Amino acid sequence: MRRARSLVPLSHQHHNGLAFCVLAERALRSDSGDANVRAWARKAIDRYEIELVNHFDIEERILFPAAPMPLVDTLVAEHRQLESLIGRLRQTPSLPLIMEFTALLRRHIRCEEEQYFESVQKLLDHARLEDLGAQIEEKVIRVCL
Repeated sequence: MRRARSLVPLSHQHHNGLAFCVLAERALRSDSGDANVRAWARKAIDRYEIELVNHFDIEERILFPAAPMPLVDTLVAEHRQLESLIGRLRQTPSLPLIMEFTALLRRHIRCEEEQYFESVQKLLDHARLEDLGAQIEEKVIRVCL
């Protein structure tokens, strides 16, 4: 299903998250040395601070309350898991932690795009989606990779 215009800003953030995962995994496969691991841990932390905090906040304060469904509990729990992984990366950067972060982020994004967003578009009428889109637009941070 084509993405509703109101959800496009969040889908753009998802795209950035997936791109980060691909770039990090490729870079770390070719060089898993300590310096590169520390550099990619820093990039993961930066990506979290710059875009994911904003993304999670919009979903949890605007989107999830507007379209509650059982999947929301899982998505929020995954937000907390990703936050926890970032906290651990701040303390002890490691290849396994970065790979755990990218794997969870990738799965999480796919679930939101393929299951939650699809359901939201079927559940909410056009006017409600437009209203949510205005609220999302007001809060979203746009980042160019």
